[in-house]
Amino acid sequence: MRQVTDGMVPLQWRHSKLILGRIMKALISAIFVAAALGSAMPASAAGDHGHGAMPMAAATDGMSEGMVKKVDAAKGKITIKHGPLKNLGMPGMTMVFKAASMDMLKKVKPGDTVHFVAEDVGGTLTVTQLESAQ
Repeated sequence: MRQVTDGMVPLQWRHSKLILGRIMKALISAIFVAAALGSAMPASAAGDHGHGAMPMAAATDGMSEGMVKKVDAAKGKITIKHGPLKNLGMPGMTMVFKAASMDMLKKVKPGDTVHFVAEDVGGTLTVTQLESAQ
């Protein structure tokens, strides 16, 4: 049986390479789509992990509402159970934030309801404004 060739490469091989190339492109595209959908999924859909959404209304323009769970003045951190952080696109959960200043940590204690603004400062979620809601 005589093999049909296109130059030096048999046509069957060339055809197989084209099919494999298309399969690889489709597979890579599917992986990127799955990764994009996975990273876009809200944390609440990925599993609760003890961060149940806390229904809280925004107190004032641009501020979120939450309850102080822990204050760690030595490390300059505050733990807040909060509602959605619209400016960061995050659902309600309990999180540890860095405090922009140590003075704001002196004004609150665990159990206090607060209004606050959290921002991404150099890759660290930081409370830049904090006031007691009482």
